[in-house]
Amino acid sequence: MADLFIKQSKQYAVARPGYSEKLFQFIASKAAAHDLAWDVGTGSGQAARSLAEIFNNVVATDPSQKQLECAPKLPNVRYEHTPPVLTIPEIERKLASKSSVDLVTIAQALHWFDLPSFYEQVKWVLKKPHGVIAAWCYTVPRVNNNVDTVFDRFYSIDVEPYWDRARKLVDNRYSTIDFPFEPVRGEGSTGPFEFVTERLMDLDDFFTYIRSWSAYQTAKDKGVELLSDDVMEEFKQAWNAGGGDEQKAVNYPVYLRVGRVGN
Repeated sequence: MADLFIKQSKQYAVARPGYSEKLFQFIASKAAAHDLAWDVGTGSGQAARSLAEIFNNVVATDPSQKQLECAPKLPNVRYEHTPPVLTIPEIERKLASKSSVDLVTIAQALHWFDLPSFYEQVKWVLKKPHGVIAAWCYTVPRVNNNVDTVFDRFYSIDVEPYWDRARKLVDNRYSTIDFPFEPVRGEGSTGPFEFVTERLMDLDDFFTYIRSWSAYQTAKDKGVELLSDDVMEEFKQAWNAGGGDEQKAVNYPVYLRVGRVGN
């Protein structure tokens, strides 16, 4: 998984959206304590930054050293470069002891994981019975009818062959991903619960976001430039429809699965 993002790690850090305060407030409200959070697949630290405002300590891990080099340096966040698959002894040695973590988060990364192995580790490290796991993804950005029409055709026809099959779990809003945990207090299910994150972007920002996709890099490695001159011109016309090439509010729907470890 990390290999798909190494070549565009700086673009990933610059172009990817952050996450709304409402998302983290909701997740934090379900955790029994706010002592220690583990952010898995932290990438360039978008979620770790927000967790650090709520939790006393955050351990943020990722198999990509280049991604971690782009993450914000914060006094209560410890970044760890880890192998793609951790063993429980490695977790105990490098990250946390058994039943010591209040919250495990996975932002836009759960679909890449070996889920049975990862969930065994989560159940080992979370405090029982109220330790919380929260995993979320965001789907395609929404701008306006003109841009969305061009984007949807581009996404479903030009880009689709270059996505890893795990991307389908994101397209399905994590509704079909295996998630063997109990509902948190106050909720009747583990979700997905819908949020939204918004970012102001100009067209160059939008292109940088597309270039941060794993599918874009996969296509490029195969000699295919997805953002051809013709495609970029089509986006430009849609973006500027109505006059001006100003920044626009780009909305990313976010879908959260959240549960507690139980006994």
